Amino acid sequence: MKKIKLYIAMSLNGKIASKDGSVDWLGAIPNPDQLDYGYTEFYDTIDTTIQGYSTYKQIMDWEIEFPYAGKKNYVLTRDRDRKNTERVTFISKDHIDFIRRLKEQDGKDIWLIGGGQVNTMLLNAGLIDELHIYLMPIILSEGIRLFEALPMKTLLELNTVKSFPTGVVEMIYKVTEKNKD
Repeated sequence: MKKIKLYIAMSLNGKIASKDGSVDWLGAIPNPDQLDYGYTEFYDTIDTTIQGYSTYKQIMDWEIEFPYAGKKNYVLTRDRDRKNTERVTFISKDHIDFIRRLKEQDGKDIWLIGGGQVNTMLLNAGLIDELHIYLMPIILSEGIRLFEALPMKTLLELNTVKSFPTGVVEMIYKVTEKNKD
């Protein structure tokens, strides 16, 4: 069975994006050695991505080549008129059932890219297995929280903590008990 891994950068006060959905603030953090914080190693452990439509749209607005080519990519949306592309399949109904079936397939793990609403939906459904959180040395005044709306109480076990010379702290948690309230 595949695991769903939330792999995401977050400000010190729990924001994953600015109010407009951008992550430009990540570029404000000095990284003179161009550290990738384990991204390449993580990317090799997955064969599938899941993200919400707002996150997908933000990525497409970067006007770069699609960054997850070669992976199976699913975008969760409420819009039933979205047309699949060569690289992305839009899932517009029965999101939770679809993801449960996806987890049962053979293969590598699944990267939950975000955003806050999708993170909460999958957390509340008990579908997230691990959280790879990169705490960035910045405070944002406004923005999108790691978990939007009302996340359920969920117990986590800290597996790894690693700090980098840039001030970034990697924390990897395993979900131990799901849906407690």
